[in-house]
Amino acid sequence: MTEYDRIVRSTCPYCGVGCQLELHIQNEKIISATAPGDRAPNFGRLCVKGRFGTDYTHHKSRLTKPLIRKNLDAPERIPIGPEGFREASWEEALDMAAERIARTYKQSGGSAFGTFCCAKATNEDNYIFQKFVRSVLQTNNIDHCSRLCHAASVAGLSKALGSSAMSNSLAEMKDLEVFIVTGSNTTETHPVIGTLLKEAVVKNGAKLIVIDPRKIEMTDCATLHLQQKPGTDVALFQAMAHVIVKENLYNRDFINSRTEGFDSYSKSLDKYTPRWAEKVSAVAAKDIETAARIYAGANAAAIYWGMGISQSVHGTDNTLSIANLALLCGHLGRRGTGLNPLRGQNNVQGCSDSGGLPNVYPGYQNVSDPLIQAKYEHQWKRDLSPKPGLTILEMSDAIESGQISDYIIMGENPIMSDPHMSHTIHHFKKLKNILVIDIFLNESGEYGDIILPALSFAEKEGTFTNSDRRVQLIRPALQAPGEARADWQILQELAIRVDQKLERKNSAGFTFSSPAEIWDEMADLVPDFRGISHRRIDKESGVHWPCPSVDHPGTPYLFGETFPRGKGLFHSIDLKLESEAANKEYPYILSTGRVLYHWHGRTMTSRSDLNKIYPYGKVEMHPDDAEKEGLANRENVEVSSSRGSITVELCITDKSPRGVLFIPFHFAEAAANRLTQDLRDPVAKIPDFKISAVKIEKR
Repeated sequence: MTEYDRIVRSTCPYCGVGCQLELHIQNEKIISATAPGDRAPNFGRLCVKGRFGTDYTHHKSRLTKPLIRKNLDAPERIPIGPEGFREASWEEALDMAAERIARTYKQSGGSAFGTFCCAKATNEDNYIFQKFVRSVLQTNNIDHCSRLCHAASVAGLSKALGSSAMSNSLAEMKDLEVFIVTGSNTTETHPVIGTLLKEAVVKNGAKLIVIDPRKIEMTDCATLHLQQKPGTDVALFQAMAHVIVKENLYNRDFINSRTEGFDSYSKSLDKYTPRWAEKVSAVAAKDIETAARIYAGANAAAIYWGMGISQSVHGTDNTLSIANLALLCGHLGRRGTGLNPLRGQNNVQGCSDSGGLPNVYPGYQNVSDPLIQAKYEHQWKRDLSPKPGLTILEMSDAIESGQISDYIIMGENPIMSDPHMSHTIHHFKKLKNILVIDIFLNESGEYGDIILPALSFAEKEGTFTNSDRRVQLIRPALQAPGEARADWQILQELAIRVDQKLERKNSAGFTFSSPAEIWDEMADLVPDFRGISHRRIDKESGVHWPCPSVDHPGTPYLFGETFPRGKGLFHSIDLKLESEAANKEYPYILSTGRVLYHWHGRTMTSRSDLNKIYPYGKVEMHPDDAEKEGLANRENVEVSSSRGSITVELCITDKSPRGVLFIPFHFAEAAANRLTQDLRDPVAKIPDFKISAVKIEKR
């Protein structure tokens, strides 16, 4: 029987489910992870990453000391490995970083900075980061990977409802009656949610409708699979709405009491017939009609979606068309209903909640609202900018134009995650200063000037907020590796030094001694958080926001009485087909996404034993297409777009439809984002990751 030095309760550092873990520690290493059976949201369930993927914490390549690029004055910025940096003391590294920041600020002001907070860091880390950016750098140029995953969901839901968060809790899933999964390979990207949804079908008899171009695992238990052409989501959802209106299946009472804009919206649906949608989407009209009747006919029905909906030039319209369906049928504000974007990273919800966006302070309070600005200025004792900042890709544009000269990156990896990788690298090379805070030296860090070593989830305390708005604790289970520090401590010291070099007389209040104190300041500024504290989270094992007072129980599902904007708003939508189309030279459509054994840019999982199971990238291709091209399973092929090429192993499978290839974006050695393009949703500014025209050839 294995002996453990201790067992520490924490929260999984991977996806947005927020699974509760028990970390079993021996000789300052995590040797196993289990899940407490009585704790939400996972109730004893873990996926392969949660159970076996935390071993990256003790990998030999962890950053343990501050690093400074040896040749800071080189005429060209090139990527370098550890050998290209020298070790430095914290005193030297922080002082040099502060000096370079202050110099840029004096020369060009705050608009010269582009900053990236982190969906893997804690709420407290991100609160301090955005406070540093706004109060010390005097800019709102702050963003994070939410821009690249669910920005369109945020934009669409905000327009329709006034709130962008997942509306219903994970605990409701097993009791569902009817639900739609669209644009989400749930069993691989959110495996524990996948088990809950399967349980609803198998044990509760729920009806599942899968709407996805790929034959994902969830189709095995689906009542109906609508396999649409990539990029035709709006056509499908509009046709479903057409059926619901024409057959009088909509919820009149709900529409009359809780919505606006129905009359003009319903008239706009006249032309979007199922037969029309069949021609556009390749989904049979009778299946569209069946799906509409199942969804509208349910007493309670929910919709869950992933980045197949949001990572699109039409992402905001996709989201609005889904929201229209829920408003039509009154499937909001009750258990087992709702609009539920499945958030990707472990704390992407919390990073947004904590102010990691260019247009809002913590709690989604608009930076241009004079009353909100005054509140934050009073708390931070510093004048603040009312001008919304730049998004991730707009910051990249601003490098090209000469506005931005400095990047400050906490725990993100833009070179791997941004579209059109060669374009991103071109912009990195043009920067004057790059400061990185991270636990490993990743592809973006290799371009850095100063690298500051941070703590992983297993070495610090704080909170993560999962996909259903549940705020949960992480607890230190391991000692810090070498001289690594918590992100909030690094940022707090950096803020003090920059202020000193700029000879500012008043402090913005960087005097925190613990993450609990940081949370308390944020909760005081954010009405929805005021009833939540670290002590309460510890006692109750998590609290759902909104929770406006200490006697409030928290809110597992939203919109029971009203919407944040008052009434839900219907939006008339016109079909747009603006994605890159297949053509004679590039006859296939490429879609990108995740696989079960890896996460995002693979910074963590490539340093875990999980990498042995799935060590390199693959491209999925339908058997008929492979036969037409004369390609064999497992041979190396070259996949190319007008932007670049990669070599990857071929996997012949009917999981992807004819004419469509799929490549996971985790692998730097076969980086899918060398092929993708920087075509953006006009509202959300999210790139069109899911549709790129490509060709495939033998190597």
